[in-house]
Amino acid sequence: MDLIHDHGLNLGLTLLLAVVILTLRYLVARTVVARLQDAEAGYRARKLSFYISVGLFLVALAWIWTRQLANIGAFIGLISAGVAIALSDVLKNMAAWVVILFRRPFKIGDRIEVGADAGDVIDIGVLRFSLLEIRSWVDADQTTGRILHVPNGIIFTEPLANYTQGFPFIWLEIPVTVTFESDWETTQHMIQQVIGEHAADPTTIGRAADERITKQYLSLYEDLTPAVYTKVIDFGVTVTGRLLVRARGRRQVTSRVWQDILRAISREPRVELAYPTTRFFRADLEGAVPMTQSPPAQASGGKETNTINRTPKGAGSRA
Repeated sequence: MDLIHDHGLNLGLTLLLAVVILTLRYLVARTVVARLQDAEAGYRARKLSFYISVGLFLVALAWIWTRQLANIGAFIGLISAGVAIALSDVLKNMAAWVVILFRRPFKIGDRIEVGADAGDVIDIGVLRFSLLEIRSWVDADQTTGRILHVPNGIIFTEPLANYTQGFPFIWLEIPVTVTFESDWETTQHMIQQVIGEHAADPTTIGRAADERITKQYLSLYEDLTPAVYTKVIDFGVTVTGRLLVRARGRRQVTSRVWQDILRAISREPRVELAYPTTRFFRADLEGAVPMTQSPPAQASGGKETNTINRTPKGAGSRA
């Protein structure tokens, strides 16, 4: 009877505790969070109040329900082991949440790619984080409109790429292929001029590199200016422009660069765009010299040799 009475008392205290904490969190949200003008600050305040409420509830709950459990420690140990095995994924997600909060591989607002998913981080929870998805069926790095909910534990098993952490720019390459008959040097100068007009401001790039990369990471690249590279492929000459752009502006810059390149090519008669082509050769129509093979002759030393004779078209035997 005493055990039942104790359990009833503990259950009542648990319900009372939940009501008190929920009420306090509601009052904080109404009086403090609602007065914040900045949307991001309000979001962070709501998340902080949630974490504090959950922490207080768990601590008080542990104190309420462990007062009468001193004599059944072994039983609690077995139960704990079973719970740990059954909730291994949940515990892994909670451990990853702690890593995200303190190691900060990404934060709210960052654009990341983890595993096969990519998007902008819009929420970080105890068990999962949420992304505003990019790519999928949408070309380039623009949003699809879907929200992805990704378990936190994925950061332990999949590579994580952050587009904006440490340096807010990414490299963009624009390959332009012209025919072999085109003036490739003119093409190179043309593309260099176009990408120079659309590249990110050098002063802003330099400031970001000095303030963020050098303090957090080792920078292996010193030349951050636009560059042009040339190579020969099977159907033409490819001239590639390389420039730095904002992480979320790749598609817009690509469109503007191509528009300017197409306008410049239309004004330049020495440059033509190339595309894969297939050529067929017919010997009977294009005047190829036929090859005739004479019977094998016995060479000195007893070895056979083959003699190839080329007979021009129209040549006949002379009397």
